[in-house]
Amino acid sequence: MTRTVAREIAVRLCYCISENPMDANELLTQVFDEEYYSTLQSEDKLYNEVTDVQQQAYITRLVTGVYEHSAELDGYIENYAVGWKFGRISRTAVAIMKTAMFELLYMPDIPNKAAINEAIELAKRYEPPETVSFVNGVLGSFVRGEIKE
Repeated sequence: MTRTVAREIAVRLCYCISENPMDANELLTQVFDEEYYSTLQSEDKLYNEVTDVQQQAYITRLVTGVYEHSAELDGYIENYAVGWKFGRISRTAVAIMKTAMFELLYMPDIPNKAAINEAIELAKRYEPPETVSFVNGVLGSFVRGEIKE
């Protein structure tokens, strides 16, 4: 499994938490249960490959990090989504941006450009072009305003 696929799984799990508020560790335990994961494999090709220890650690770090820093990340989105009310932004776009912002702020081993490019590519898979541009703009502004390179 590539890091891109692992990131997409993390974004989906972050989306799940936003739709069904539950503890991140509880959700991760459920998802990575062998039997449950095998049901996901039969339902969605994203889960075709079994995650290894390193990929599970990466997904866990992203999901728990976004969960623990959710209010902070929401604040950044509100601040940099100029002219938009937070409630108007799709939850998928929010999950994508929060995941990228967490990587940018708290995972220095991930290059900034990689975090942003991966977020844009995910947005292209799930959102219309105008939302992709919006996500790109918010993340670009966020990097210029918050990230010291």
